Amino acid sequence: MRTRVTDMFGIELPIFAFSHCRDVVAAVSRAGGMGVLGALYFTPDELETELAWIDDHVDGRPYGVDVVMPASYAGADFPADELVGRLQTMIPEGHRSFVENLLTRHGVPELAADADPGRVLLGWTDATARPQVEVALRHPIALLANALGPPPADVVKLAHDHGVKVAALASTPRHALKQVEVGVDVVVAQGTEAGGHTGEISTMVLIPQVVDAVDVPVLAAGGIGNGRQMAAGMALGAEGVWTGSLWLTVEEADTPEMARRRILQATSRDTVRSRSWTGKPARLLRNEWTEAWESQESPGTLPMPLQFMLVSDALRRIGRSEAAELATFPAGQIIGIMNQVRSAKDVVFGLVEEYGDALERLERITAD
Repeated sequence: MRTRVTDMFGIELPIFAFSHCRDVVAAVSRAGGMGVLGALYFTPDELETELAWIDDHVDGRPYGVDVVMPASYAGADFPADELVGRLQTMIPEGHRSFVENLLTRHGVPELAADADPGRVLLGWTDATARPQVEVALRHPIALLANALGPPPADVVKLAHDHGVKVAALASTPRHALKQVEVGVDVVVAQGTEAGGHTGEISTMVLIPQVVDAVDVPVLAAGGIGNGRQMAAGMALGAEGVWTGSLWLTVEEADTPEMARRRILQATSRDTVRSRSWTGKPARLLRNEWTEAWESQESPGTLPMPLQFMLVSDALRRIGRSEAAELATFPAGQIIGIMNQVRSAKDVVFGLVEEYGDALERLERITAD
């Protein structure tokens, strides 16, 4: 398969796989696509370790890194050394009480006294994402992607100075144009079917609008779970696909077992766009956690990054307690067709085979 993105990155297949798991990233790159490591949950030191491992396990194949540098968020003008402390003071006690009462009703215990203190901010801000960018650019990455809004122009220039291409996700044609204005090389047009932060426009409607709006290559994202959907995205003008939820249940993924079970059992109706995770709309598995934040008792969600700071400790407690009714995480609507565990390589090859079958079917229809 050959498109502008395969030529741009020297890859065999225009299949991009976003994952927080280094094993998935390396496996997809070795299979001919491009793995992209989500840096959000890693400290700079941890990210250094992850990327060094990937360097040793991709057999010289290209891979990418995805960061989150939102264009707007609470506390954007705070000094970096005061950021966490000042943001903590912005979280109302009523919100803290709501979260604690929700956990108490479901019997979720406190963390052990000697438990890891965890992280309340992660890479949700410019100040915390820039060190991740610096680490990433010390490695032979081929792509730097920004998951939320246009990346800062100076970051785009810095990546280009290192010979690294830049991609950014867009959920409207207007967003796509903003990405191009700051110099991105690839736009990921992500429909509302996608897991994680996503907009309101469906993939089939969004992709041709973005393709018509920009002159850089476009990747189709949102609802891409098999080769037929990949063929549909390419038919709409995309030059490759960006996939995420698809890799949550592969053999190499480090998805918690409780989450893996729920994904394998879920239908496409079992997701919902909710602000209960980060404060911005993100598609999550629907459950009693997401429902509680939509209830009359809810105080409402807080803006990014305050919402995640509010709930980060609660999410850790839920995970350790195995309280499945409250355990939520990003997942797209394709989970309705994810009902078996396969290797990442088999998933890649399955996409290609199904893509070929779809093209052959269209050729038969046209011939008739």
